[in-house]
Amino acid sequence: MRRAPLLLALLLLLVAGCSAPPDGKQPEQPSERWKPEPGLAWQWQLSGRLDPTVDVPVYDIDGFDHPKSAVTDLHRRGRKVICYLSTGAWEEFRPDAGKFPASVLGRGNGWDGERWLDIRRTDILEPLMAERIDMCRAKGFDAVEPDNMDAYANRTGFAVTAADQLRYNRLIARLAHDRGLAVGLKNDLDQIPQLVGDFDFAVNEQCAEHDECDRLTPFIRAGKAVFHVEYELPTRDFCPGARSLKLSSMLKKYELGVWRRPC
Repeated sequence: MRRAPLLLALLLLLVAGCSAPPDGKQPEQPSERWKPEPGLAWQWQLSGRLDPTVDVPVYDIDGFDHPKSAVTDLHRRGRKVICYLSTGAWEEFRPDAGKFPASVLGRGNGWDGERWLDIRRTDILEPLMAERIDMCRAKGFDAVEPDNMDAYANRTGFAVTAADQLRYNRLIARLAHDRGLAVGLKNDLDQIPQLVGDFDFAVNEQCAEHDECDRLTPFIRAGKAVFHVEYELPTRDFCPGARSLKLSSMLKKYELGVWRRPC
């Protein structure tokens, strides 16, 4: 009768041996993605030599223009780093520009060398955007800022609908989340009610100038940061309202260089 405990012990050892990985190491658990909260100060620099010394907890920089070492340096300084990408427009100066067929290139979007993309063609765009977000992840970024996410509200050369835009924006959010990255909704105020649950934060330009900052409050109520800039208004005209709404606001110049004037 004394064999039962011995047999049970041997059985437990066998099960443990079968369930362990071949190298004896336990598999790593995926880390929870960053979830920025309202009120975080930030720096948005998309041009000029990167200045990593601005004393803020969040940086938003161009994903193509900066190497992994720049992201690592910002992390060493205690910053979270957002990867700026254009996901709704083609840019002729990007290294992957030749991968986009002419069939998905539309009208110019107002910036030199840029054209709207036909976001309905997810069969073409999904793998291309996945490659770009893979680049952000490989460089160590914490999040993605996908730009030009409101094609349906512009003259793109394509018959893009609001439903097309929702589908595409959610696709971009999923691609980021699948890679462990946070993702922000850029502008696209009309679709905030439908998309606030899909995105981890918002990025907005000039909501105060257009008297529409209150439309960003669904993000704030959900405990999600709203990173906001103005270009034309002096800080005295928008900072009091921005602070009351808990926006992360600052004045920048259009070229988005180093200069900033925070609220």
